[in-house]
Amino acid sequence: MNVDELLKEALREQADDVGPAPADLADRVFVTRRRRRTRAVVSAAVAVAAVVATVVAVPRIGGGEDVRPMDVIGPADVVAHPDQSPPKDAIAAGRTALAAFTTYKDVYYKNGDGRLTRTYGVLDPTTKRYRKTTEWSVLTVAPGLRTAAVLEQKLPARRIGLLDLATNKVERWIPVEQGVAGIEYSSDGSKLLATTYKKDPDHLYKEIEVNYVTSNGKSKTRPGPGRPSRTGFSVIDVASGKGKWVAKSQEGDPFDHNAREDFSFSPVGNYVFDTSMMGDIGSTYYDFDGRKVRAPAGAEHVQPYVEAGLSPDGKHVGGGFAGKGDQIAVAVNDARTGKLAEKLPAQQVIAWADSKRIIAWGCEPKKCGGKGEFHNQLLLITLGTHKVVPLSDFRKASADYPGRWSPQFQTR
Repeated sequence: MNVDELLKEALREQADDVGPAPADLADRVFVTRRRRRTRAVVSAAVAVAAVVATVVAVPRIGGGEDVRPMDVIGPADVVAHPDQSPPKDAIAAGRTALAAFTTYKDVYYKNGDGRLTRTYGVLDPTTKRYRKTTEWSVLTVAPGLRTAAVLEQKLPARRIGLLDLATNKVERWIPVEQGVAGIEYSSDGSKLLATTYKKDPDHLYKEIEVNYVTSNGKSKTRPGPGRPSRTGFSVIDVASGKGKWVAKSQEGDPFDHNAREDFSFSPVGNYVFDTSMMGDIGSTYYDFDGRKVRAPAGAEHVQPYVEAGLSPDGKHVGGGFAGKGDQIAVAVNDARTGKLAEKLPAQQVIAWADSKRIIAWGCEPKKCGGKGEFHNQLLLITLGTHKVVPLSDFRKASADYPGRWSPQFQTR
């Protein structure tokens, strides 16, 4: 999908919900689409306490095998709840689990400004159910599903917390010199990538009005996101808590960018990817000292707005919308050439369950005739055969989680 198509999709998603489109709509499109599935394990001290586990071999990105504990959800290949949305009980397929999900809400202040806030449903490793929390401005779950990195509500934050998901307590704080508003783990769990900002990228300003159309067709305005204030990134060693800050503001015309433009790790975690370069496939990558480098082998055709990037075996990469006319289809491309490998009966690919199966938003064909393009649920789709297994019920808002939910997948 291109940017216009993403905005169109988001607007149509909002039409399914109660109430008008939020002021941060355009910013939210990019934030939710570019989330990477490469988060990470926490420090050795926390991880050691967690490992009394059944161990299985799962593919490592680019080939080979990686050994990870799978005791949180168990050894079952597929754990589905097609009657739940938002989900209450754990969902998983292959090497991947739904670690958390997010809903968004704009909160407004007396002075006319506002702020985008997040409500998380986070998988509790003890109960295997999703626990609701509004305590953190940013939360990302590590592989193994036992720990999360969190930021407090006031952004930019001056410390990163390592949250034990079983006890719901922060076991350790990592102080940072520059204010942080975005965090991500490397795929091997040894590093944290912290994106630094001068101002809170989630703040909404009354003087920056955003026009939107309500569900009944009326045009209104709301406070909008601010101008870009990203200052750079730090790659932090999780075990020691030490890192080096690199100054790196957003490139190009600042009015062409979103207020939030978090950096991301490359698929194997050896470089940093600038997600603000929305349309540039294969660029822009930096080493940990901030020097521009060529796209890593196998990542030349990773598209920044597609959540399902490189497959575990490195042979395929998730693509954008590939349907024509009324056809609903999404591409999976050859990682070497970038050319179409096959079209899947879905709307958006999100995460790889393994090298042969992918998790996507879509609609099981036998149940979806005539119900609209965005009447969607989580699906597990097998490459080649296009076998479809529903993982969740159709996405909708609920009393507990107002607003449509966005998934956060992680290796289990």
